[in-house]
Amino acid sequence: MKGFLLLGAAILLELFSTSMLKASAGFTKLLPSVTSIGGMAASFYLMSFALTTIPLGIAYAIWSGVGTVFTALIGILVWKEHLSVFSGAGIVLIAVGVVLLNLKGAGH
Repeated sequence: MKGFLLLGAAILLELFSTSMLKASAGFTKLLPSVTSIGGMAASFYLMSFALTTIPLGIAYAIWSGVGTVFTALIGILVWKEHLSVFSGAGIVLIAVGVVLLNLKGAGH
């Protein structure tokens, strides 16, 4: 359970850091740039602790899958990015893949 809480915190930090990466405008704005780099470092740090109790494949699938889905949603809602039908279908397939991995993955 502790591993999944750490993983959740790592995902939240990764989501925030990715938004700050967008806000950094190619690392031309200092505060978003520093925040993005620090947040990503903290995300990896927490992920490393989550990996002490969660198998790598499962943890990474959750981290990258949830991160991808929610980063796309943040892009749409916050940054007003366009979502095509194909992009939407791809995001849905990523989410389905994460669920399937967790139902019958190596951790079970």
